[in-house]
Amino acid sequence: MFFFLSKTLNYLVLPLTIILILLVLSIVLKNPKWKKRFLYSGVILLILFSNDFLANEAIHAWEIETVAFKDMTPHKLGIVLTGTTIAGLEPNDRVYFSRGADRVTHTVQLYKLKLIEKILISGGTGRLFGEDEPEANKFQRAMIMMGVDSADIMIENETRNTAESAQQVVKMLDSLQYRSEDCLLITSAFHMRRSLACYKKVGLNLQPFTADFYSHPREYYLDSFIVPKIDALHVWHKLFKEWAGVVAYKAAGYI
Repeated sequence: MFFFLSKTLNYLVLPLTIILILLVLSIVLKNPKWKKRFLYSGVILLILFSNDFLANEAIHAWEIETVAFKDMTPHKLGIVLTGTTIAGLEPNDRVYFSRGADRVTHTVQLYKLKLIEKILISGGTGRLFGEDEPEANKFQRAMIMMGVDSADIMIENETRNTAESAQQVVKMLDSLQYRSEDCLLITSAFHMRRSLACYKKVGLNLQPFTADFYSHPREYYLDSFIVPKIDALHVWHKLFKEWAGVVAYKAAGYI
């Protein structure tokens, strides 16, 4: 039930959903005063959420910074979380990545630079309906194609979200006798706070390695302040969805 609710209810708090609700209310309501209030509110929110400068400042404050390879200490295991492949595309003889493929490419870099010895890929399929090949299997195929020795890859391909991943991975690490300090957690920068909290809840205090950044260097160009951008809406979509996930996980006791 939690999985179903987490995949559906969070769409009600997304910026574009809120804006659409306000605009629809401005049309259907009879009271002129409230019609005007909802219309103005919807337009103002649309302007704010499409502002690139504001969106970038918000996502930059939320994302956890990464570290240069030269400043890293080697770890025995890199735990990489899935969530970046596209399901259902044909032909199915290849792996289709959406944004976030550097979860894979940066993990391979860490491996080839000998900053991690082994790789544990965690994640099944997050689809609410239908079936698809587990994402961990897709990540594994891509990494092997990039030159990672198959003997150095382990997969956990049954979990559907980050909380389940943490609960399953801690069992695997116990059986393999890995300690928290042996492991590096690899995921998107916007998702790292919730991921670390989930793993901490099960007793693992992992070192983070972030990838897939939505923030960019601060720009003081005129268009960053006054030209509406669809990318800004997408950034807020990611943030609100992640924040809703944090609230839901806290309510469920996962973090």
